[in-house]
Amino acid sequence: MTVARPASDGQANIPDSSALPSYWSVICSSVTSLPPSSPRRRTVVKAAAATAAATAVAAPVVLGGSASAAEAPAFLHGVASGDPLPDGVLLWTRVTPSSDAVPGSGKGAETEVGWEVAEDREFTSVVARGTTTAGAVSDHTVKADVRGLRQATVYYFRFIAGGTVSPVGRTRTAPASDAAAPGVRFGVVSCSNWEAGYFSAYRHLAARADLDAVLHLGDYIYEYATGDFPAAEYAVRQHEPTHEIISLADYRTRHGRYKSDADLRALHAAHPVIAIWDDHEFANDAWSGGAENHTPGTEGAWADRAAAARQAYFEWMPVRASTEGTVYRRLRFGSLADLHLLDLRSFRSQQTTAGNSAVDDPERTITGRAQLDWLKAGLAGSDAVWKLVGTSVMISPVAFGSLPVHLLGPIAELLGLPKEGLAVNVDQWDGYTDDRKELLGHLTQRGIKNTVFLTGDIHMAWANDVPVTAATYPLSRSAATEFVVTSVTSDNLDDILHVPAGTLSVVATAAVQLANRHVKWVDMDHHGYGVLDVTAERTQMDYYTISDRTDPGATASWARSYRTTSGSQRIERADRPVR
Repeated sequence: MTVARPASDGQANIPDSSALPSYWSVICSSVTSLPPSSPRRRTVVKAAAATAAATAVAAPVVLGGSASAAEAPAFLHGVASGDPLPDGVLLWTRVTPSSDAVPGSGKGAETEVGWEVAEDREFTSVVARGTTTAGAVSDHTVKADVRGLRQATVYYFRFIAGGTVSPVGRTRTAPASDAAAPGVRFGVVSCSNWEAGYFSAYRHLAARADLDAVLHLGDYIYEYATGDFPAAEYAVRQHEPTHEIISLADYRTRHGRYKSDADLRALHAAHPVIAIWDDHEFANDAWSGGAENHTPGTEGAWADRAAAARQAYFEWMPVRASTEGTVYRRLRFGSLADLHLLDLRSFRSQQTTAGNSAVDDPERTITGRAQLDWLKAGLAGSDAVWKLVGTSVMISPVAFGSLPVHLLGPIAELLGLPKEGLAVNVDQWDGYTDDRKELLGHLTQRGIKNTVFLTGDIHMAWANDVPVTAATYPLSRSAATEFVVTSVTSDNLDDILHVPAGTLSVVATAAVQLANRHVKWVDMDHHGYGVLDVTAERTQMDYYTISDRTDPGATASWARSYRTTSGSQRIERADRPVR
């Protein structure tokens, strides 16, 4: 459990972070070696449109249902859409047939649910409709994979059960695969810890009418018990259930808790969401055979827990599962962009320790062989102008204490360090350098241009070139670029150290950029979201921050913008956000 120590001797309150995600142990540990003029710090060790969902005004369509006459079904968790195609989109909702049929309860009668898709919010021009059944076997969630729609078109949708009409959702189909789309624009988010703050970032994205979709890059939910991360004294609201989630009922309940949030429901009602998972949808630092935050002796078999988490995820998220029952898949937005979405938890080898030569072991993998081959083939075969890759953890190498190139190789050999630099986060691609080397080599050898990695996980915003050899950059080439978005609410540097923004982070940021010339910008202190705008000429990420994650009415403001121009494989600063 995360417990803050009292401050003394001028030191900040630094958590005893047995539940902190691993990347923050790395960053916070670096603060312990600040120059003498800086305050001393303890080492932190690793372990752990907004109202678019208004109720439909059209007369309800009465369908047969199983709820008692005294208790009408309700749509308490909103509506959602996802994974847009040129001719279709996936629709989602959960119906509560009776008051006892709460998420994870296994209670509630089977209920017939109808759905409708229309060209207008009033549903005077319905273009598709159908019915399905909600039951306890799927936690009363339902999906409709609607096809036969027009390309690049806004539609409205709703559900009906037992005379009750759901809120109205707005969605949008993708451009035709061969269409020369003038542009595509995504909201980009990650890392939304319920207890750490309010989801204002979602509200601000929901209010935008210019997005084609929202890309969620993982950590949509967190598995921790109440008070674990952040510590109870810093939590603004409480998880449900309050214990760490392990069983299928637990994961269902936690998903239901998240979708009780009005800002999250507004986001789903306003835009299609394209989501991948990271570790916290399962457990911290998950890998194919376990997780840092999983103890088989007291929490059962990892395979059972992972299966429960996976089932609840697909029940509660507007996501199409791949044939392997995972989330790696590919979506296309005309001839402008292919979006390759990765699963970096289901197939990876167990994390090693920093400073261990095992990070270079070719037998260890973050993607798994099949997924890496799939990605390489997709990138090589793409005729889209831009190849976007949704990756839940950062691919750019990041090192502290970077050495001159003529010393790096020998020192790495002697000390058993990764040959691309001194890795600081073995849960990222830095812990699996052979996969990264193969992928970046593929990009350069095949002459694949305009690959942009879109990343979450680390609770900071970054703009990076992705160098083939970090130690010799910028003299060596950049194979791709990477935009990393900060967290919606999850703790970043100033939160963990309980210091004002822009204090210790100034030193840590300088250390990162001094040792990593390919890192063009990093913000370690703020929460918010990104807006990615893609045209044939350039791809630009606008970074927005929220005023206060503990304020449910937080405002949002533009912070920075970076772009990569077609053919450059380099990041440059832009002086204004896209309009």
